[in-house]
Amino acid sequence: MTSAQEDAYLEFVAERARALYRSAYVLAAGDAHLAEDLVQETLSRVYVHWKRVARADSPAAYAQTVLVRTFLSLRRRRSTGERPVGQLPDRGDAGPDTALRLTLLDALHQLPPRDRAVLLLRYWEDRSIEETARMLRTSNSAVRSQGTRALARVRALLGDSLSDLVPR
Repeated sequence: MTSAQEDAYLEFVAERARALYRSAYVLAAGDAHLAEDLVQETLSRVYVHWKRVARADSPAAYAQTVLVRTFLSLRRRRSTGERPVGQLPDRGDAGPDTALRLTLLDALHQLPPRDRAVLLLRYWEDRSIEETARMLRTSNSAVRSQGTRALARVRALLGDSLSDLVPR
């Protein structure tokens, strides 16, 4: 890679890393460590193919697609060395909507990874059905039906608890 290409890559990382992390955090259902791993893996894959990525119509969309596919691939492998712990570390108060955010992330965590990816792309990233289908390598109708089912599952998981958390 030439010095100019490396500079362009570093500029891309500086501009897109935060947005990739936010998306990864939602995909990982609030697991900050997994989100960081996803972003690191995504950026390393983008680096390897930077010549092709730099020529793409939208390098940001390319990186977002890599992020989602990396997440789905990781979930399919299921052979991680991580072990669950009985007690979570303390988390500081991040603002007035902390309870709402944690409740939503918990509900997302209970969804299958593919449903989580559809909800992230369609509603968090505000992607079109066509874009989402292309990123997930599926049909438009599959995205519609998965999105509908995923939203219904989230609503069923949240029940009436969400209305208690929404500030009035």
